Amino acid sequence: MRKSRFSDEQMVAILREAEQTSVAETAKKRKVSEQTIYLWRKHFAGMAPADIRRLKALEAENAKLKRLLAERDLEIDVMREVNRKKW
Repeated sequence: MRKSRFSDEQMVAILREAEQTSVAETAKKRKVSEQTIYLWRKHFAGMAPADIRRLKALEAENAKLKRLLAERDLEIDVMREVNRKKW
């Protein structure tokens, strides 16, 4: 997937600007399509820049916890395999 040239915080700021003026005017000023602004609006749905930072932190924490859980499950599977062999 192609990386956006705007950060999530910038996208939210552009959405705030689009609320103050027209979407077409904001799109032309920021050199993005109107459809892009509508997609961002659908994705961010009224979030503030602070909410975006919090969301990113929660997603990072969630990914870390998923990795820890996967490692733990793998260790449990290895222990069960060792116990089945009954050296």
